[in-house]
Amino acid sequence: MTTPASTPGADRIVQDYDLDAPPQKVWRAISIPELRAHWLPAADLAAAEPASVTPGRELSYRMREQAPPFTESLVTFTIAPNTTGGTRLRVVHRRMAAANDRSGPMMRAA
Repeated sequence: MTTPASTPGADRIVQDYDLDAPPQKVWRAISIPELRAHWLPAADLAAAEPASVTPGRELSYRMREQAPPFTESLVTFTIAPNTTGGTRLRVVHRRMAAANDRSGPMMRAA
């Protein structure tokens, strides 16, 4: 495994990993609940089922956050074969503000 490259942002973190394992094995580790629970416990998830799935390529989970204003986040795992026969794993962790967060644009009534 190589050291992850991280691209921080105001509302997201992107990390890329090159793994020695083939894509099928990595997909099993992120998609089968019993295997995923070893490194991502169900207690950290906002929902037991994935938020979205593209079989064999991409999987997203909604996560619980500890403190406001971000009460929930979305973590997306994308896998692809790399040039060495292993897997490129991209993890994007996007924080989502609470529905009542008023930091966005507001409209005035006429």
